[in-house]
This record gives sequence, C-alpha cells and structure tokens, in this order.
Amino acid sequence: MKPKISVIIPAHNEERYVKRCLASVRRAARQYGGPVETIVVCNRCTDRTEQVALACGAVTVRDDTRCIASVRNAGIRAATGRIVVTIDCDNRMTPGTLREIWSLLKTGRYIGGGAPMRFERLSVPLWLNEALCAAGFSVTGLYCGIFWARRSTFDAIGGFADLRAMEDVETAKRLRAYGRQRGLAYTHLRENYLINSTRKFDREGDWLYFRMLLANGGTFVRAMLGNTGGLDALIDRLFYDYEH
Repeated sequence: MKPKISVIIPAHNEERYVKRCLASVRRAARQYGGPVETIVVCNRCTDRTEQVALACGAVTVRDDTRCIASVRNAGIRAATGRIVVTIDCDNRMTPGTLREIWSLLKTGRYIGGGAPMRFERLSVPLWLNEALCAAGFSVTGLYCGIFWARRSTFDAIGGFADLRAMEDVETAKRLRAYGRQRGLAYTHLRENYLINSTRKFDREGDWLYFRMLLANGGTFVRAMLGNTGGLDALIDRLFYDYEH
C-alpha cells in the first residue's frame, strides 16, 4: 500500500487562489493513487480562505506568526502522512507531482528535494527571472518551490529554518546536509514542476524584481552589514502584508 502524503499549503488571504491550488493537488492525488491529505495553514486571514479550503475538502489549521517557516511548520505538526510536501497557495503542482515524489523516495537513494519552476505565463522579464532561477538551482542544486521529504526527515532537521526570508534556501541546505550524513542525495523532480504564480507581476509589472533590486540596492547592502531594518520592512511589504 502506498504511504499517506500530507500536502501543506500556507495561506494569507488567498481566497482567490486556494481553490485552484487545491484542484491541482486533487489531480496529482488521483495520479498518485494513494491516500493524500491537504492541510491549509491560515495565516492572519481576514477573508474567506478558510471557508473555501474547507469547502474543497482540505483540513485547516491556524498560525498567526509573521514568519513563513513557522506557518509551514504548523502544517507539518498537524500532518498525519509519512511523506510531507509543501506548496504555496498561489502556485500549483503538475498532475504527476505526487506520483514522481513517491517514485523517487521509494528508491532509497534520496533524502527529499524540490522542483523546477515555470511561470504560468511568460514575457521577456519573466523569462529572464525564470532563467536566473533555473541557473541558480542548477549551479547550487538547492531546488525549492515544492519541498518534499519523509515526515521523519522534516522532524529530524527541525522543520523549516526559522527565518523570515530565504528560509527555503536554508532548509534545502539542511535537507542536503542531513542526506549526506546518511548517504542520500538531495534531488529535484524531472518530469514535473511548480507552476509559479505571476500575480505580483500582473499587479505591479513584469519588471518588478529588477526594479526592486535597483531601488533597494542600499537596503540589501546595509542588511549584509547587519542593519536589517529596511530589509524587514521590504519583506513585510512584498510578502507578509501583501494584499491581493
């Protein structure tokens, strides 16, 4: 019998996106053919995210911290599956995702991994963003986006790294290091990928991240020197306080 998979979805005011994310998980669950539970972690939601998630058959829990790692970890604590998969609520997984994750884990060669990503639409700046991400993943091997590993593995590394930003990269590093101790590789999906939302670009323009880098260069430099106040405010605006 195939092991139960728990899909963890952090959500802050995502009533416009949660239904399509859950639909992508259901399609993947059908191809997997084993038990799948979906847990939506409602983070400071003031809209109908929780009601929509429940109507779609998801389990919901609440976590009101302003740290995405803590939100994901709240979902992992509530999970009852032997395998844990995480995906952000505005994104989607391709239909073979869960099936491929189990196919890789059951070989006994991998500790877990991530997934390549593709934007749900393309333009020149989005293609550049996608190419830069792909190059970074290829060079470092630290694939993120969709994280997946056995529940016991997440427990062993203490869950997601307790950081407000770049927690995904640090978590990938910890998974890789833990795997190396056991002779297992940190890998990524080959046949499936994360369908990455363009909602911020739809609202603020496709050159958003390039403009952000130019406009906030000083903020990033000061953060590297230890003054993170400006960076914290930027993170809040782009992620924790972002309204859809």
